[in-house]
Amino acid sequence: MTTSTRGARVPAVLVLEDGRIFRGRAYGAVGETFGEAVFSTGMTGYQETLTDPSYHRQVVVMTAPHVGNTGVNDEDPESARIWVSGYVVRDPARVSSNWRAKRSLDEELAAQGVVGISGIDTRALTRHLRESGAMRVGIFSGNALPDEGTMLAEVRQAPEMKGADLSAEVATKETYVVPAIGTKKFTVAAVDLGIKGMTPHRMAERGIEVHVLPATATVEDVYAVKPDGVFFSNGPGDPATADHPVSVMRAVLERKTPLFGICFGNQILGRALGFGTYKLKYGHRGINQPVQDRTTGKVEVTAHNHGFAVDAPLDKVSDTPFGRAEVSHVCLNDQVVEGLQLLDQPAFSVQYHPEAAAGPHDAAYLFDRFTSLMNTAQMEAERA
Repeated sequence: MTTSTRGARVPAVLVLEDGRIFRGRAYGAVGETFGEAVFSTGMTGYQETLTDPSYHRQVVVMTAPHVGNTGVNDEDPESARIWVSGYVVRDPARVSSNWRAKRSLDEELAAQGVVGISGIDTRALTRHLRESGAMRVGIFSGNALPDEGTMLAEVRQAPEMKGADLSAEVATKETYVVPAIGTKKFTVAAVDLGIKGMTPHRMAERGIEVHVLPATATVEDVYAVKPDGVFFSNGPGDPATADHPVSVMRAVLERKTPLFGICFGNQILGRALGFGTYKLKYGHRGINQPVQDRTTGKVEVTAHNHGFAVDAPLDKVSDTPFGRAEVSHVCLNDQVVEGLQLLDQPAFSVQYHPEAAAGPHDAAYLFDRFTSLMNTAQMEAERA
């Protein structure tokens, strides 16, 4: 049960599963919530973060101290609702100021029942998560808080992110179509594992008609739309549980249809090629992560939201059931695999968000690369 904190100074407590406790004030709704504690390093774009389905069942800690300055508008959400299970900020804005703002951030959090906490040392919390790793957390608020032992016990009973199968919980239930902007050039079947709204829009800008399919879509569903290319989206959860999307992707690879995956889709491609996946200590989240495109040598500043990664060799070309594969992108902070590509057929993926919502535009070329693959495949089919 949750209630609003608007205009109140309601006590709140954040309890980590290792027993560390932070005390502050309720922000958004009053009540209790549980999830995996993660931190985001973006200084802006909080609305896109909150509505990104990849954050399902996560409590997001904002490292930027001032949050809520620009309020909430009706243009920037990436989905129909807020997906984070909890929200942690240091100094929430007392007044929101932006010409597009319709309401304040705390009003929006309260309206959607999102329990948050403010007034804590988010620097100390972030350093603790960097040193100890992402872990389960609970936020409790209200005038009748449980004792610390009870709160800690409840946190430790919450489900872990490792082993969580979540994509079907956030994906569309019915197929829908995002029409091409201008002249239609291609048709893409996009498997929704937690897709953000800007992603099909970026494809539509390039003359692509996007058929967004549920996470449960079969191979027959994918090819029923007669796609020129197939796309696998971002999404929440542990890729080790994603056996169904992996089997669908393998079928797409067998047909050699141009394929593009981002984030969760990158991990799905990794598994489809025979690589393993693993959980990062604290993950990458924010809009300022440096990645090198090894195919060009260029460095991009990119938007990330992932706690798992592909375990693929950085220093060699690998043989897979679908031909040779290599790591195409790598994170310059920690050498984590940030992209894969096949060398013998048209398939590639990246571990970040090229749609630039609300991140930098450095990676927008990836949609052009996907378009180029479909164009080449189309010309080859015509010659045949």
